[in-house]
This record gives sequence, structure tokens and C-alpha cells, in this order.
Amino acid sequence: MADMLIILPFIFGAVVGSFLNVCIYRIPLGISVVSPPSRCPSCGTSIPFYYNVPIFGYVILRGRCASCKTPLSVKYPLVEALTGALAALLFLKYQITPALFIYFAFLSALVVVTFIDLKYQIIPDVISLPGVIIGLLLSYFLPVGIIDSLIGILLGGGTLFGIAAAYLLLAKTEGMGGGDIKLLAMIGAFLGWKGVIVTLLLGSFMGAFIGMGYILFAGKGSRFPIPFGPFLACGALVHLFFGDALINWYIIRATGV
Repeated sequence: MADMLIILPFIFGAVVGSFLNVCIYRIPLGISVVSPPSRCPSCGTSIPFYYNVPIFGYVILRGRCASCKTPLSVKYPLVEALTGALAALLFLKYQITPALFIYFAFLSALVVVTFIDLKYQIIPDVISLPGVIIGLLLSYFLPVGIIDSLIGILLGGGTLFGIAAAYLLLAKTEGMGGGDIKLLAMIGAFLGWKGVIVTLLLGSFMGAFIGMGYILFAGKGSRFPIPFGPFLACGALVHLFFGDALINWYIIRATGV
């Protein structure tokens, strides 16, 4: 019975992940995410519903369009499986509560932002700006509360804005896009000011580590642009599930209490 309770959220998340794939593909192109129905990005042929089953549809098609046989990106089942896993993990943590559905919507937005930023190096305002407002309004139903949410918005947006302004002043070039600033403000709306701090620290550490590794092994110049949004999303994800434990561990280590 317990296994079934986990499977159901996973299936629900995977179905939502199928829609997120549509958002990831269409939002940067300015295409409606509602109409027309799903179709092959190469030949434009509509995808029948029986091939649109999350994860399994990709396996049945062997990763190719049924019509033109063009290979389909492995990103599609990856996003579906990832979203399903996130839904199952949230269910384990929050059960059937308002926080479950609110945080699932939040993480779904982060999934879309991550894959768009990885490909296009942009974070669409259509996700982050409404996310700030929605996060603040729904924070009443979350552990952070409205006050922490408001502080998180100001701290998140203000911190990255200050860093971006300082970098521009010193380096005479932009080092961080406005999309990252708005994204951290959205993260602050859902996770509060503690979430902003943990997200920024973890995101910066992961970004620096992976960025330096990429520069060393790929032989790219030091100015090669690396999107910061995915690292902020990963930091927010870690905080959502382990933030309190990390903060308590740090306090114990710092104070010796």
C-alpha cells in the first residue's frame, strides 16, 4: 500500500513533466503552451496520445519520431522522470497538504527555468515575475510565512542586484543577467530569507566548482558564459529538503553547542 502511495505522486509528476517539456520548448520561442497539441519539433506531425505517455512513449518509439524517424532528445523522458521523482519526494515530506501542491508548482517552475537557461542562457520573466507574486501570496500556507517571504524577496533580489552592479562597476561588463536576480527573488518568496542564503551559498559553490572544471577540461576562456540559474535551482532544491538540517549543522559547528 505504501508503495502505491509513492507511485501515484510519481505518475502525476511525470504527466506534469510532459507538459513542462512543452513549456521548455515553446516559451523561449514565444509559442503558446496550450495550442497546438504536442507535435514533432522536426516534421511538425501531431503526436498521438498513445505515444504521449510519459517516459514509456519515448521507450516505445525508441527515441525517434514515429513519422520522420528523427531522433528525439533524451531530455523529454529525463524531465518527466525528474518531475515524477520530485513529486514523490515532496509527498514523502509534506503528505497531502497545501505545501505539497505549492512546492510542487515551485519546483516545476525551477525545472522549466533550468532547462531553458541551460540551452538559451535566459530565464523568462513570464515564469520568475509571476512566481514572486504567487510565492508571496501563497506563503501564508507555507512554513516560511508572509513576513519571511517578503524579506526573502527583498534579500534575494537585492543581493544579486548588488553583486551584479558591483561587477559591472569593477569589470565594466555584465557578469550576471537580470533573470538570475528575479529568479532568486522568486526563490526567496517561496523559501524565505534563510532559503535565499542557503541557495546562494550552495549555488555559488556548485557554479564555481563546475565552472572551473568546465574551463579546465574544455579549454574555454575564462569569460565563457555559464548559466547561473540551474545552480540556483539546485541550491533551492537542496534547501527545500535539507535546509533546516544544514542550518542546524552549521550552527552547531560554528558555536560548538
